[in-house]
Order: sequence, then C-alpha cells, then structure tokens
Amino acid sequence: MSVQESDQERVTKQPMSPEEVDPKQKAEQKAELEREGNNLTINPGDRIDESKTLQEKAQQVAVDAPDITGEHIVVPTYFLVNEPDGSQKALHHVKDAEEISDMIRQARLDENGNQVWD
Repeated sequence: MSVQESDQERVTKQPMSPEEVDPKQKAEQKAELEREGNNLTINPGDRIDESKTLQEKAQQVAVDAPDITGEHIVVPTYFLVNEPDGSQKALHHVKDAEEISDMIRQARLDENGNQVWD
C-alpha cells in the first residue's frame, strides 16, 4: 500500500500518552524484548512494514517508556503529515527525519489558523 492514502482513511489522532497506546502492541513489544534481549538489532516499535495501512502506521509506537527524568513518554513511529494537495503521508521518525524537518519548516499557519505552505 502506498504511503499516501485516500481522504476516507484520513487519520486525525495518534497515541501521544501511555494511556493511548494499544495494550496489545505494548504486550507484543514487551514479549519480543524479553525473548530476544540484547540480540535485537532494532527496537520493535521502529520496524517499517509497508503493508500497514495509514491508520495502522498512525497507531504504531516506537517509544513507550520513562525517560531519564522519570516522565513517561510516547513517541509515534510515524508522523503523519498533510500534503499541500490534501492527502496524508506517513513519515518514519528515523528513516524520514530529514523530510519531517523539511515539512516542519514549510508548514505555516495564517492568522485564521489555516495551514499555509511556503
């Protein structure tokens, strides 16, 4: 499936707090970490699976753990961006980091809160 999706599959919310992370996803990642230990070459949440839908990518979490300060943080694996043509695109937080930075620099809001593209 392509990274760009139709408007009917538009995603508006991603998990951003520990309570919003799918318990099944948490359990699967924890089990893999316990099973594989230091043999893992990548964090289970960072895996790229192009067969996932935009909605599934939006729910995938790379980090769901306390940071060094003890605050519990959640980092989505993919950041969803709205393209100028109205479509959405899922950008992987590591693989597409440069494009994410470019998107942030390009996106601006006008005085009415509407997104304006440079």
